[in-house]
Amino acid sequence: MLEIKNLHARIAEDGTEIIRGLNLSVKAGEVAAIMGPNGSGKSTLSYILAGREDYEVTEGDILYNGESILGLDPAERAAKGIFLAFQYPMEIPGVATMEFLKVAINAQRRGRGEDELKIPELLKRVKEAAGLLSMDMAMLKRPLNVGFSGGEKKRAEILQMKLLEPKLCVLDETDSGLDIDALKIVSEGVNALRSPDRAIVVITHYQRLLDYIVPDSVHVLYKGRVIKSGDKTLAQRLEENGYAEIIGEAA
Repeated sequence: MLEIKNLHARIAEDGTEIIRGLNLSVKAGEVAAIMGPNGSGKSTLSYILAGREDYEVTEGDILYNGESILGLDPAERAAKGIFLAFQYPMEIPGVATMEFLKVAINAQRRGRGEDELKIPELLKRVKEAAGLLSMDMAMLKRPLNVGFSGGEKKRAEILQMKLLEPKLCVLDETDSGLDIDALKIVSEGVNALRSPDRAIVVITHYQRLLDYIVPDSVHVLYKGRVIKSGDKTLAQRLEENGYAEIIGEAA
């Protein structure tokens, strides 16, 4: 589903290269964990997948279902089924969460040539999805992420993901700022989305998230490229020994 080939990318403003020859393959039905120390390029990779304009790809390609997405803007990528859950979700004062969900869902449906959802059907879907994430419907009347706790922000993002039904889900450190109860609820929401036709990329520093979202593959990112890949036991090894051992092996 996702094939990244010899990707090189830099910050558009100052030309600093962050991604340096990254190769990665994620199949449909797979949950792939991306791990690595601070500054290794994990969040940059997620932004590039989503099409953020702050970064410029200078070499290589990103294929999604066999098609290069480098020429697509973020809205076009979203319409094709690519979703990014941010480490620090943006606050949007003045826009109720429910209104945001309605606009996002119907914009995506229009992009796919589908009819917009009527309000009764939209409410039914939102109530069902919110219930699975232990979210109070009153929360959806509040401006998006404004005054939300860390756990509420992450639940709101998983709610968006569930309702938009993307085919490629990229979770950028979704465990950041979560207590153990919120972590369990968010993880259950992510696990409920696992399916043979959907790929999930989980970016994280820590093994603890992978105790709840068990990956099929683990990839260690360092200085903008993948230096080691393995199964879930690789994450356990990192938890026990840190990154220094694997970085040393790759040197």
